[in-house]
Amino acid sequence: MENLTTYFTACGFSEPDLNAVLNSFEKKTFQKGCYFVQEGKISRHLGFVEKGVFQYFFNIDGDERTTYVAGEGGFVASLVSFFKELPARENIRAMTDGVVWLLSKDKLTALRRDIPAFREFYIGLLEWQIGCIDDSRLNLLNLTAEERYRKMLTEEPQLLQQIPLQYLASILGVTPRHLSRIRNNIR
Repeated sequence: MENLTTYFTACGFSEPDLNAVLNSFEKKTFQKGCYFVQEGKISRHLGFVEKGVFQYFFNIDGDERTTYVAGEGGFVASLVSFFKELPARENIRAMTDGVVWLLSKDKLTALRRDIPAFREFYIGLLEWQIGCIDDSRLNLLNLTAEERYRKMLTEEPQLLQQIPLQYLASILGVTPRHLSRIRNNIR
């Protein structure tokens, strides 16, 4: 719980609010290969990743297409499924052993209703997430694969250490072979 406590303390919550927020989460461990959510099932929790790396992916004609990876200090959820209580269109799976602090929708709703500081935090988190999604979409449309890789090197260098090549290639929208060529050209 140390990482979760550090995260929310840095957000400036008062001690009573901080305790209410922390007590709303429950700890769950994931072994490598276990699913946080599977396509077709409803995502029941928003999770804070204390330890581990989680892969977001779709199955398209039998091929896995990785779209995003969440690591330590990040949040994980199939957002549309979680918010609208609809079957998930994506899978989220542990790429490594992991620890996630889970927050149910009911507890999230109570925190938003009862703690004004949490409501502000939540709105900020959503705005940030929307910005990330928009940035990712625009990067895929406007940047070359090499430019996307360079941006990843600058903004998320830890991913290059934690994620196998085929998943990085999928996130960047290229084949593993093409990614190898890009990496060789940059060195």
